[in-house]
Amino acid sequence: MSDVHVLADPKAVEVALDPVRAAILDALDEPGSATTIAAAVGLTRQKVNYHLKALEAHGLVEPAETRAWGGITERFVRRSARRIAVSPGVVQRSAIDPGQIADRLSAAYLIAVSGRAVSELGAITASVGTETRVPTLTVDTVIGFASPEDRAAFASELQAALTDLVSRYHHDDGRPHRLTVASYPKPQEEP
Repeated sequence: MSDVHVLADPKAVEVALDPVRAAILDALDEPGSATTIAAAVGLTRQKVNYHLKALEAHGLVEPAETRAWGGITERFVRRSARRIAVSPGVVQRSAIDPGQIADRLSAAYLIAVSGRAVSELGAITASVGTETRVPTLTVDTVIGFASPEDRAAFASELQAALTDLVSRYHHDDGRPHRLTVASYPKPQEEP
């Protein structure tokens, strides 16, 4: 089971968004059979089987094991990924091009860059499979700025440090990697 599956197929998104199928996916924290899932979601085994076939056809669930008891074989499935994300290309054929947004300090630009990252990483992980580790680097932290001037100074120093690092490690004949550094106001957490 992978950690995140990025859906790039509109049909798979449609299947995942169906309320009954979403409930079935939620019930699959652990592998389950049509019988155990039916009990968890309040449907008949036959209806759960119908929905499981659709989920499996779109790669959202996968076979986990079979168990034989009392002359019958019970088939267990599991989610193919712990979490699902939707590629922005599903909603709009072409992803938002960050290059078409003039204001590099706007929320729109950050959303476009983030959407591009989801689309590109989704395509990469789909092409290499869940067993292959994609070389990435993520830095995620929270910083509290005392003033807008402090935030601006931090941004300036960070840009200078990154420019220095990039100039030392970039090679025109090397394998290109995208580097994105983002900052935005952290939303208030609900109690």
